[in-house]
Amino acid sequence: MQQHNVTPLSAAGIGRVYRVVRLAGGRGLERRLNAMGLIPGATLTTVAAQTHGPVLVEVKGSRLAIGRGMAARILVAPA
Repeated sequence: MQQHNVTPLSAAGIGRVYRVVRLAGGRGLERRLNAMGLIPGATLTTVAAQTHGPVLVEVKGSRLAIGRGMAARILVAPA
C-alpha cells in the first residue's frame, strides 16, 4: 500500500473520490465511524468543506457531516 498519498479527511480536496486508509482514533471513534459506513477500504466523495465547521461527505449514497476533529482522524488516499 502506498502511504505517500495519505492525507487526513479534513485536508482533502472538494469533489474528489477517496478511499479510507485508516482510522487514527480509539475504539469508540472507530465504532462510531464504522456505524456510519466509514471503514478502511470504503470509498467516499467530499461534497463540501469550509475552513471552519464540518466536512460534508457522501458514502454509499448518504451524506454525512463530520466534525473537523473527527475528520482529522480519518486518513484517506485518492481512489
